Amino acid sequence: MADDEPKQAVQAAIDGELRLLDPEVRTVPALVLELLDPEFTEFGASGRRWDINSLLTVTSSGSVSAESPVKVSEMSGVLLAPGVVHLTYFADDQGRRAWRSSLWRLTETGWRMYFHQGTLTD
Repeated sequence: MADDEPKQAVQAAIDGELRLLDPEVRTVPALVLELLDPEFTEFGASGRRWDINSLLTVTSSGSVSAESPVKVSEMSGVLLAPGVVHLTYFADDQGRRAWRSSLWRLTETGWRMYFHQGTLTD
């Protein structure tokens, strides 16, 4: 493994995560699908379990606000194994604050989010 491979892998996952948080990406199902693994699962901060279909239904419904993007801080990542990155960060979505965790895996078509979890906090 090259010395810069872990850094490049983490950066690729961060770039993907930030794209998924971009309101202009979230409202276009084709762009979202480019970033989600076919086996994607999420345990949302709401307690709901999401898959690709349920997530696309919500994001493409126009409920995502472009005026108030999610504010992200404390994002960090680690290469867990070749082709697997774990990210953690803090997100503030119009006062709804949550710790977030994502697993990204390298596929034949690039880095894709495999799993995501949000936990509400004060």
